[in-house]
Amino acid sequence: MASSDRQIFVYTAKLAEQAERYDEMVEAMKKVAKIGEDLTVEERNLLSVGYKNVVGARRASWRILSSIEQKEESRGNDQNAKRIKEYRQKVESELDTICSDIMSVIDDHLIPSCGSSGEANVFYYKMKGDYYRYMAEFKSGNDKKEVADLSMKAYEAATSTAEAELPPTHPIRLGLALNFSVFYYEILNSAERACHLAKQAFDEAISELDTLNEESYKDSTLIMQLLRDNLTLWTSDIPEEGDDSHKQDGATKTGGEIENAE
Repeated sequence: MASSDRQIFVYTAKLAEQAERYDEMVEAMKKVAKIGEDLTVEERNLLSVGYKNVVGARRASWRILSSIEQKEESRGNDQNAKRIKEYRQKVESELDTICSDIMSVIDDHLIPSCGSSGEANVFYYKMKGDYYRYMAEFKSGNDKKEVADLSMKAYEAATSTAEAELPPTHPIRLGLALNFSVFYYEILNSAERACHLAKQAFDEAISELDTLNEESYKDSTLIMQLLRDNLTLWTSDIPEEGDDSHKQDGATKTGGEIENAE
């Protein structure tokens, strides 16, 4: 495929972003991904932003519908609750399709074409962790466990490469730590592990803050602030020794996360 085609696809994606037509933005960037060449930093971010918005709108819809469904059930409005459940399941089906789609793009095209680039590998495995996490948000039982395990493996693979090849202040490494800690808190209901991971990433970055270049400073410090905010939010959920009052049935405080940072 000619380089001019690639340029046209990228330009189309930028236009679609400006017009807030994110489904078309994703389609344009999928064509770039399928060319079989490593994506540039700009192209990676365009792909990530497109999918973030496509899936983000549906995640927001799912949360709203779930909340209304619970209220209707608590009021005994069974017919309304049934209608909402059907609507919620429609949104879940869309989320399943989108998340499966990005996994195919990553596994079939992006990871094979990025070669030995540590930065790109971390970026793509982080994306896999994120999108499996999104699936774990609405699944239950064995289905939830399956996608949670896949999310964990992707985050662990990304972390292994990040620790070996990226400095602690690198925005992609920091963004990975942020989202991995959100996974521990929201999906595994482990405030302790979430706080440990977030604090370690924050402390390591602070110790090397003077090495940050001007280009990355804004992104890195923004993510560090999110890490600190989440730590403040979550620390109260870690039980004191001998305290049995710690909640066991799921996280209620949603932590900040980040989609793409370069």
